[in-house]
Amino acid sequence: MSDVIIKRALLSVSDKSGLIELGQALGRHGVELVSTGGTAKALREAGLEVKDISDLTGFPEMMDGRVKTLHPKVHGGLLAVRNNPDHVASMQAHDIGAIDLVVVNLYPFAATVAKGAEREEIIENIDIGGPSMVRSAAKNHESVAIVTDPADYARLIAEMEEKGGATSYDFRRMLAAKAYAATTAYDAMIASWFAFADQGVQFPESLSVSSTLGSTLRYGENPHQSAALYLPVGPSANGIAQAKQIQGKELSYNNYNDADAALELVSEFRDGPPTVVIVKHANPCGVATGATLIEAYEAALACDSVSAFGGIIAVNRPLDGPTAEAISGIFTEVVAAPDADEDAKAIFARKKNLRLLLTGDLPDPARAGLQIKSIAGGLLVQGRDNGRVSRDQLKVVTKRAPTEQELNDCLFAWTVAKHVKSNAIVYAKGNSTAGIGAGQMNRLESARIAAWKAKDAAEKAGWAEARTIGSAVASDAFFPFADGLLAAVEAGATAVIQPGGSIRDEEVIAAADEAGLAMVFTGMRHFRH
Repeated sequence: MSDVIIKRALLSVSDKSGLIELGQALGRHGVELVSTGGTAKALREAGLEVKDISDLTGFPEMMDGRVKTLHPKVHGGLLAVRNNPDHVASMQAHDIGAIDLVVVNLYPFAATVAKGAEREEIIENIDIGGPSMVRSAAKNHESVAIVTDPADYARLIAEMEEKGGATSYDFRRMLAAKAYAATTAYDAMIASWFAFADQGVQFPESLSVSSTLGSTLRYGENPHQSAALYLPVGPSANGIAQAKQIQGKELSYNNYNDADAALELVSEFRDGPPTVVIVKHANPCGVATGATLIEAYEAALACDSVSAFGGIIAVNRPLDGPTAEAISGIFTEVVAAPDADEDAKAIFARKKNLRLLLTGDLPDPARAGLQIKSIAGGLLVQGRDNGRVSRDQLKVVTKRAPTEQELNDCLFAWTVAKHVKSNAIVYAKGNSTAGIGAGQMNRLESARIAAWKAKDAAEKAGWAEARTIGSAVASDAFFPFADGLLAAVEAGATAVIQPGGSIRDEEVIAAADEAGLAMVFTGMRHFRH
């Protein structure tokens, strides 16, 4: 495959950034510029000579610009195989000139949707001619260069400078791959909008998911696994993937996974008092709220200071110097915060390996969306677990109703349990976790592990008793037997929050009454596998 000298270029862009510099570079190589509408106007205002698309086709733009490039003299000039005698004869017979370069970026469909435009405006921002030219040029990349990303203008200019106004086959092939990815992403956004926003379908017959490479990562969960971060194309909630990294080495696959878990949990408290979440291996090991961030951090750390070593921390308030100083007391992988003051940044600067991520606004925990998990041979898709329970939805099922403090502790424990791997048991007292049992194969073991952790924390802190004494306990799903509840009683819990719904509910309620517990049912479970 040989180099192709660019003699004629067709430019039609929505995003005008870098356009004039590109046009000037093409002009220096004597390239004939053909353009449309606003692109032609911008090039002319910069003093460049431009031929209108209607001059090329002999056909005027019409229907508000809907029909301008959909013409044989455009697509024939793009698709003709230059060394095919029949194609060359057709070009000569119909006065079709070859087009060697196409520069196109598409109507801003995603931006139009994101700004909340009316349906009519959204439809008008579905590009037709642009994707058609992109696909034609990309198909014939043996002879035609197609540029869809303004970030590639500099590469194109450098390529032409190096090759005397030509492009190489390898360069055109690379551009063609990017072009098809661009049209695929564009069509996926449109299909998703029609399905989800326009028609309100939760699970469309064809699920289009489009994303772009954010960065390649050092490795996956383990060193022998490769990994990368992809970012959604089109409107989406901002999260840990969009956070600004202030310092520290690059994030790993596990860092992203754990930081996401921490951010999702702390976001449950985004409208509440200062809150700190400490996560290890995607499970919270300590969560607390307080009058200040440092108070919340100290309480969260005390829950399980062993697991917190090498953990991930997320906070719901801008990070301050005293809290940063306290966090610096142990090895921490990542800290995620909406913002950080200069004192906090300066303190963390002394910890060169610690990653500080600034997220801006925290994501809305009640937002809708889909979660996708790959399995052998397919994908599992479900709606996000955005279920929430208010006080007035709780059903008291025991003879004794919870006190106001017990009710507060129940709801706090329930909020945390939603983000703990099943089977999940969470003890909480005074707006702080007391013990967390995660990921066990039965609920009894989770209850015992959480209680053991609380005892261990008390010994390390020099407390007179474990914080499970007088605590509330949350179970992410119903107690299938009374044994798990009795383990909570043994740990000192006085109140229980659980979904209910077991065939043995009456047995469990009777055990709670006998122990003098207060118990409420939520009617909602929060499995997290």
